[in-house]
Amino acid sequence: MCSFCCPVCSLPLTESECTYACANAHSFDKAKNGYVNLLTHASRPAGNHGDNRDMVRARRDFLDKGFYAPLQQKIAALVQKYLLPGGVLLDSGCGEGYYTAAAAEAVPGAQILGIDISKDAANLAAKRCKSAKIAVASAFHLPIADNSIDMLLEVFSPYCATEFDRVLKPGGIFLEVIPGENHLFALKSAVYDEPYKNQVDKFERPGFTLLEEQSVSGEIRLTSQTDIQNLFLMTPYYYKTGKKEQARLAALKTLVTEIEFFLPVYRKDA
Repeated sequence: MCSFCCPVCSLPLTESECTYACANAHSFDKAKNGYVNLLTHASRPAGNHGDNRDMVRARRDFLDKGFYAPLQQKIAALVQKYLLPGGVLLDSGCGEGYYTAAAAEAVPGAQILGIDISKDAANLAAKRCKSAKIAVASAFHLPIADNSIDMLLEVFSPYCATEFDRVLKPGGIFLEVIPGENHLFALKSAVYDEPYKNQVDKFERPGFTLLEEQSVSGEIRLTSQTDIQNLFLMTPYYYKTGKKEQARLAALKTLVTEIEFFLPVYRKDA
């Protein structure tokens, strides 16, 4: 079974009740909820180290109300379609584990691995999806062996071509989720003077063959300021928004806004 590799020497890590350790005696303690921190100084990217506690909890609270349930269901259906029992799925940038847990439920016999650069996110993911192995790590330095992953899931997280190509088996499946052009446009229109639509690139990934393109779209109705704030806090717009725009957001009592997601499915070329 595939598991994590040592971020120092790349040897396989063996899990015990309290630690992950390799044959070179590099050891990493498991947190109370079961996740392990494999983010070393060498693998830690400069600048932002992932979503903070407020962002992670806002996303958890928002998603737990089912606003993105159609996306979760579509992801689960695609995982079930492409991942065989006994296969290994890596959720890169797993966040608080909302989609990770759906993948685990879709294929009960699979091994589910999740990584996120945020310790707060990894903590919630490990709590939500106890059957998955969760680690704090960077997508640009995955603690995963070469050619060991059958399916890789990436939802609104950094795309790292080199690492994704390295860890996926030849013929492995890559499921990506990206926001559509109109995603949350009404929210942006309510806050900004000049809202812009998202730019959606062509579904092309070098070294991968596009198998299919799925999509999810619709509207969500938010009827409380808490839900509106949670949605905004879990987007990248929050920390780039001035006081005037924040005041507009705070004045909203209800909001109906679009959701739009694209889910291209690729196969890694042999």
